[in-house]
Amino acid sequence: MSKVTDRLNIHLADWNLLYTKLHHYHWYVTGPNFLALHAKFEELYDYAGTSLDEVAERILALGGKPISTLKQYLDQTMLTEAGKEKTAEDMLESVIKDFRTVVDSLKETGEMADEAGDSVTTDMLNGHIEELQKQIWMLTATAKGLPVKA
Repeated sequence: MSKVTDRLNIHLADWNLLYTKLHHYHWYVTGPNFLALHAKFEELYDYAGTSLDEVAERILALGGKPISTLKQYLDQTMLTEAGKEKTAEDMLESVIKDFRTVVDSLKETGEMADEAGDSVTTDMLNGHIEELQKQIWMLTATAKGLPVKA
């Protein structure tokens, strides 16, 4: 199970980074889509907050130790911090890219959990994959016509 909890800690780091990054976008988004994106980024950081707690509690339930410092999150995340994105389009592109990265990683962890006979973790990860794929679709539809790789 330690391989699974190690991978879950990477997801914990990713969710924590997304939580902060989505707050950044929520505060700094501007332009004609401000109202919709401001609300959407808040919805997404709320989801990231719920997800990071769920992952940490699953790690604990498996007898592991969830990472819990900013340094650990930055050391283990597969994502990059916000700051370079200046436009709403940049922010959307970044979120779509991050969500795709997380989905791919969640699928790999799900396969590991399956091999370990941990269907509960697999179910949790599949729920996250389902939600992120829905959000990718919605964000891509929002960005249609913008310079975003959909």
